[in-house]
Amino acid sequence: MKSRVLNRRRFVQLAGTASAAPLVLPSRLWAAETAANSRINLGFIGMGKMNQGHLGNFLGREQTQVVAVCDVDTNRREHAQQRVEQHYSKQTGASYKGCEAYNDFRELLAREDIDAVVIATPDHWHAVIAIAAVKAGKDVYCEKPLTHNVHEAVTLTKAVRDSGRILQTGSQQRSDREFRVACELVRNGVIGQVQSITTAFGDPAPVYSLGEEPLEPGLDWDLWCGPGPLKPYNSVLSPRGVHDHFPNWRMTREFGGGMITDWGAHHIDIAQWGLGVDDSGPIEVRASEQGAGAKRGAQLVYADGVVLTHGNGKGVSFYGTEGEVHVNRGKFELSLGGKVVQRYFDRDEDKDTTLAKAVEQAEQEFLKDAKVRLYQSQNHRSDWLSAIESRKPPICDVAIGAASVISCHLMNMAYWHNASFGWDPKQHRFASGGDPAWLTRDYRGPWQV
Repeated sequence: MKSRVLNRRRFVQLAGTASAAPLVLPSRLWAAETAANSRINLGFIGMGKMNQGHLGNFLGREQTQVVAVCDVDTNRREHAQQRVEQHYSKQTGASYKGCEAYNDFRELLAREDIDAVVIATPDHWHAVIAIAAVKAGKDVYCEKPLTHNVHEAVTLTKAVRDSGRILQTGSQQRSDREFRVACELVRNGVIGQVQSITTAFGDPAPVYSLGEEPLEPGLDWDLWCGPGPLKPYNSVLSPRGVHDHFPNWRMTREFGGGMITDWGAHHIDIAQWGLGVDDSGPIEVRASEQGAGAKRGAQLVYADGVVLTHGNGKGVSFYGTEGEVHVNRGKFELSLGGKVVQRYFDRDEDKDTTLAKAVEQAEQEFLKDAKVRLYQSQNHRSDWLSAIESRKPPICDVAIGAASVISCHLMNMAYWHNASFGWDPKQHRFASGGDPAWLTRDYRGPWQV
């Protein structure tokens, strides 16, 4: 790996005090030159609510150093910059000025001292920035859904493989024990042969229909729209200044994929993990029986005949010949022969147990001699950092993130076009029906994929 941080000398230079107070470097940070030099320099791109959370987490890690932030909104990037510098100033006891703030992500990627980037922009930017990042030699943590369309998923996967870089998709449910154990129960046949799956999440995205508002001062709106169409500004898409909520840009088809690529990207990802199809995907896609305008009922059909239905339910529900497994964040239920074996789904109803206890007991009783053991990650961000060190794929490698998001895009096509079609998951093309134009988009300006 190329040289990383802020070596000790550079850190001291950047942390030059504005007062007469001496510079104190805590021994736990700088006990040895090798420790300082082993830190990973990070840049953050897209400083909304999601990356504010990532930023706080990585600031608290001794093995990482935040050296740059980027956002097309002046207020958000300056707020993030100040947060970083205040954190390191407090840590060092000196006035720290070592975090640059950029409007254009290309300037950040041009820095040779940055080892890796965390991307949490709106969905339509993910692939463009991630491809540029790996080509610039950076490892990447990119939020889900990994791409805006199928073409981008295929292209990004190739770019990562060609570059030899590490990419972790932000599908963090794979690092939560309840989801791993649920999938291991399925993979080891505890509920018999899987017959169907129901995944529960919200609606597909409509086309843009928001009214125009006065442009937010300090916002580069043209760059915000980027590869997508230049739509009239609306604060629903890019809230004014620093905000503490998830903006609703995902519910515009031009910039996102609705809840299909939001919660759907999480739950379909788990469904495919449980089925063992991370390296493939569905072979058929069925439109909802409710017809045009439907918001539930689209289906993905896999090679073994298992049908995944987008409906209402408990999160991710696997139905087998011998039982059922239901799993969601902080929730778990295993039923065999029509009887609940382990359950923690409602803290008011399930007062006699906890999630940890229910999951652990199911694991101990039914997976003691399991033949299939899945990748075990205790923490999604830590897993990414470990992969950067080992140069081995992380738990949600680019190919896995791509396979999951492609399935989401196919489901959206069923809704948007009221269409059923065959799919070739190896060649990433329609086997019957479908329009190749659905696999990509019209890119604007220089932002081509």
